[in-house]
Amino acid sequence: MSGCVSRVELSVSCRSLLDRDLGSRSDPLCVLLQDAGGGQWAELDRTERIKNCQDPEFCKKLVVDYYFEKVQKLKFGVYDIDNKSLDLSDDDYLGGIECTLGQVVSSSVFTRPLELKQGKPAGRGTITISAEEIKDTRVVCLEIEAQNLDKKDFLGKSDPFLEFYKQSNAGTWQLVYRSEVIKNNLNPCWRKFSVPLQTFCSGDFNKPIKVQCADHDSDGSHDLIGAFETNLTQLQNAGNSSPVEFECIHPEKKQKKKSYKNSGIIRIKSCKVGVDFTGSNGDPRSPDSLHYISPDGINEYLIAIWSVGSVVQDYDTDKLFPAFGFGAQVPPNWQVSHEFALNFNPSNPYCQGIQGIVDAYRQILPQIRLYGPTNFSPIINHVARFAAHSAQQGTASQYFILLIITDGEITDLDQTRQAIVNASKLPMSIIIVGVGEADFKAMEFLDGDNGVLRSPAGEPAARDIVQFVPFRQFKNAPREALSQMVLAEVPKQLVSYYKWQGWAPVKPPEIKKM
Repeated sequence: MSGCVSRVELSVSCRSLLDRDLGSRSDPLCVLLQDAGGGQWAELDRTERIKNCQDPEFCKKLVVDYYFEKVQKLKFGVYDIDNKSLDLSDDDYLGGIECTLGQVVSSSVFTRPLELKQGKPAGRGTITISAEEIKDTRVVCLEIEAQNLDKKDFLGKSDPFLEFYKQSNAGTWQLVYRSEVIKNNLNPCWRKFSVPLQTFCSGDFNKPIKVQCADHDSDGSHDLIGAFETNLTQLQNAGNSSPVEFECIHPEKKQKKKSYKNSGIIRIKSCKVGVDFTGSNGDPRSPDSLHYISPDGINEYLIAIWSVGSVVQDYDTDKLFPAFGFGAQVPPNWQVSHEFALNFNPSNPYCQGIQGIVDAYRQILPQIRLYGPTNFSPIINHVARFAAHSAQQGTASQYFILLIITDGEITDLDQTRQAIVNASKLPMSIIIVGVGEADFKAMEFLDGDNGVLRSPAGEPAARDIVQFVPFRQFKNAPREALSQMVLAEVPKQLVSYYKWQGWAPVKPPEIKKM
């Protein structure tokens, strides 16, 4: 994510849709489009199609990036789908609305009448949209089966399916998952499935969850078999050897019959919550991610760490290196941080040698959520504090090299310019290695090779301390080529600083002869 962006999921339902099908009801689908300028609309997402339903509650959430500072014009269109084509031009239009994402996000529930065109209502049809920020990237995985369900079909058994609802802050029930239908079976075992934790329970393990089991009918008039309420805390008690069981209760049957026990048993065979990395960097477990560690144990980040670190470490006496990450949500409160210790120890962020940095990086990846924006100034200012403390000693004894490895375009350019200008008066250099295929024009600007870098107020840098190199230029080169390139200017930068200060080199201690 190149800016400070919130990802939101939109839940959509409709009421009293027009009926366009002869002999049956409409088969609606909702598509989300965003204004692309010049009268053009670009599709962002679409829901599933629901057969024979004029009051659909769509299960699939529509996901969109929300920029608080921008006006994002959206169009929701509802169509009657009667073919397998993705093209909507040959499908009947049931109505739509235009609004801004800000209007939806700022409303707890956003309901509007559907229009066939401006000023022409689509019958009594309405659309309701609710937005929820995606703050939690974990997923819940469930395996469920049922036993002894009620028989609902006259000539058969039942065709059961499950629906999961979470209770909204307003107290209403919101659909979060709908299972597949299992035909003619009173003891069904549904496919294992996973739902984003944010969608499932808004990240609240104690939020009420309602589970309904119904008999599917092709005309859309599904019959309730039974339901129960629970929460994720209870569901998580399920294990392979000890499933959690719930009685499936039909409220009307329970009220009418004193001898009524239940309409079957729903068994939660397994319920697990895991981490799902969905930041702009991609899932580190996916080969498409820049953080993906290949079977031979490397990625572009690790190559950059080894290439530069293996040279620099020879000039460090204790081989202890402070290592930090930025642009991620970190536990336990999952706030975005631009200055967190890779070893999760802020009071002692030092790693033993380059191998220690590599080990910390590999261990932290599964524990954080990659996120934006890409801010450099906090980490530059952090290292500058080390350098400032060293400079107070008035000797040429310590020089600091900050290696920044990033795959994102910088988002706090002005603050970073100021931080670099301030740091140019201190004993430190900054090396930036850009991995991936992002636009790195701002990095080249910070390099200062085409002129003196200045702060936003116009103050020039005391000296050139930044070296930027795009990793892509060295993908097929020998590994030492990268370190040679990024470290080429460091000796000159070090000498220029000490000459500027008028500090002579520190004499090494004399070795006493035995």
